[in-house]
Amino acid sequence: MNKSIENDLKSILTNAKSDFFSLKNSRIFITGGTGFIGTWILESLNYANRELDLNILVTVLSRNPKAFLAKNPHFKNNLHINFIKGSILNLKEVNEEYTHLIHAATDASAELNENNPRKMFDTVVYGTQNALDFAVKKNISRVLFLSSGAIYGQQPWEMEHISEEWTGSLDCTNPMNTYAEAKRAAEMLCSIYEKQYGLNISIARIFALLGPFLPIDTHFAAGNFIKDAIEGKPIIVKGNGLPCRSYLYASDLTIWLWRMLVRAESGKIYNVGSDESISIGDLARRTSETLGDGQYTILNKEDKGWNLGRYVPDTSMIKMELNVSRLVSLDEAIYKTAYWNGWRGE
Repeated sequence: MNKSIENDLKSILTNAKSDFFSLKNSRIFITGGTGFIGTWILESLNYANRELDLNILVTVLSRNPKAFLAKNPHFKNNLHINFIKGSILNLKEVNEEYTHLIHAATDASAELNENNPRKMFDTVVYGTQNALDFAVKKNISRVLFLSSGAIYGQQPWEMEHISEEWTGSLDCTNPMNTYAEAKRAAEMLCSIYEKQYGLNISIARIFALLGPFLPIDTHFAAGNFIKDAIEGKPIIVKGNGLPCRSYLYASDLTIWLWRMLVRAESGKIYNVGSDESISIGDLARRTSETLGDGQYTILNKEDKGWNLGRYVPDTSMIKMELNVSRLVSLDEAIYKTAYWNGWRGE
């Protein structure tokens, strides 16, 4: 285990201890277990297993477990975590039985959305169908599907926080909405399987995140700003800086997901994210103030991003019904993400 996230793992254990005890001796199958969110799930589970002697056994489906284990050697020869190589699109026969399924496998990238939306759509939709068929076949008692806040489409500017009841505003004929439409279709599949097969399933609509293991060199502003600060470069906002986002830290996310897996009612959908709205311009300022000299530049160029308005969830329902809260502030999330990526405040 990397020492720089040990305090985060302690926080997860403290706040999700009863959920972990509910999973004692369970058998969990995880798809997408080597991505950003999947890594946090594995790290927290490994820590809880060791600290609480839970005997939770996990099987992780991964397209490249060898590469993951090379980066995370502490998972090698782990008696509680087994990796199998494969794709959710052609899931091979698995002999073991399981009590829980976390379906996190997805294909989400700006490059795919632009150049191969068909691959993205197939992975999300048919991958979810395969995962649900697997859950039915194995008679799995509880399923958690990781969806996305993208399913809402363009959040109206006057709507400061978007709730689970809002039906969305997607244009289903625009290929740029492939990822969002695929997640909507996958959610429909979850509802169908709950009704037709009695599958106990809950859905997490996840919004923007920060934390260790998150790639900071992709197309997301928060990661780009942190990367620039780490490299001593000026933080630059190419657009006008007006679009609003919010960022949930990874340890809080992990607590919320374990709570959902154990306690969420079947068919329940929750927004999972921070409700603290911040404009991209203010995010640049906050990042520079936290990691650098407070200097940033807004270029006011034409913004061609996927969402030029708000992307901020209403999380009152999950907080009230599952008794979770946001424990890590935005400034601390920026700091922790930068520290993980090598920043030491020079």
